[in-house]
Amino acid sequence: MFDPVQLRSFLAVAQTGGFTRAAQRLGLRQSTVSQHVRRLEEAAGRRFFLRDTHSVQLTGEGEEMLGFARTILEAHEQALDHFARTQVRGRVRFGASEDFVHTELPQILRGFRRRNPQVDLELTVGLSAVLYEQLADGRLDLVLGKRPPGGEAQGQLVWQDRLVWAAAEDFRLDHPAEPLPLIVYPPPSITRARALAACERDGRPWRIACTSTSLSGVRAAALAGLGVVPHARSLIPSGLRPLPDQPGLPDLGTTDFALTTGRTTARGAARALAQAVLADAFRLQRAPERAQG
Repeated sequence: MFDPVQLRSFLAVAQTGGFTRAAQRLGLRQSTVSQHVRRLEEAAGRRFFLRDTHSVQLTGEGEEMLGFARTILEAHEQALDHFARTQVRGRVRFGASEDFVHTELPQILRGFRRRNPQVDLELTVGLSAVLYEQLADGRLDLVLGKRPPGGEAQGQLVWQDRLVWAAAEDFRLDHPAEPLPLIVYPPPSITRARALAACERDGRPWRIACTSTSLSGVRAAALAGLGVVPHARSLIPSGLRPLPDQPGLPDLGTTDFALTTGRTTARGAARALAQAVLADAFRLQRAPERAQG
């Protein structure tokens, strides 16, 4: 039998790309996380990570373990859900970025409300940069979104993802000399800024083919073949695919998704919700509904 604590450490390392970041997210020592992973590997008789001084990579068997770990932890959370009793009360104003519209975040929030019926949960969905402004102004208590540039010390890392160019299945790029047609959110979108900066850095001509304030609008424009979308790889909407690396297509690098509380709200209902989201973070990168359209 696999230990849920060890499985959670394994998933945190896989999602954040390193033992140090996983330890920071879980609130544990790095040595403890390493021990959890080592014991899990011993229990399975398999090696799940390839480690060197610069990176941590999943092995093929580690990739296979991801699915099993998520299934086991989901069943574990459902059991805890069923028998949980709580006295948490109050209001929490939660902001989630557009990236999570089609993930399992609604199911995570539903489970939280079921466990905490006396908590008044208010949800705001928007661009990460706008949500952080509302957090700073005291209009939100908790934000789940992309970290802003230079915000490495901000919030708890949920996972690190690669930014890629996504488009409709049959979309084909024009010659590299032609402007890259971009489908983006309006300013102050963090991903938009990253995409434009990457194009300018590489000298790739670009034009705005569509601007939308919603993920549904971005997806519709991409499905219509209007252009390409800079997007987190694990959250690409259904019907779209990541474009393969090719000359003239700028590298977008990586982005961090973090959970950030206001200075005076890291307790009570907000703290309970933050713990619930972090405990179920592995579910946010699963989207069976999206895969079906």
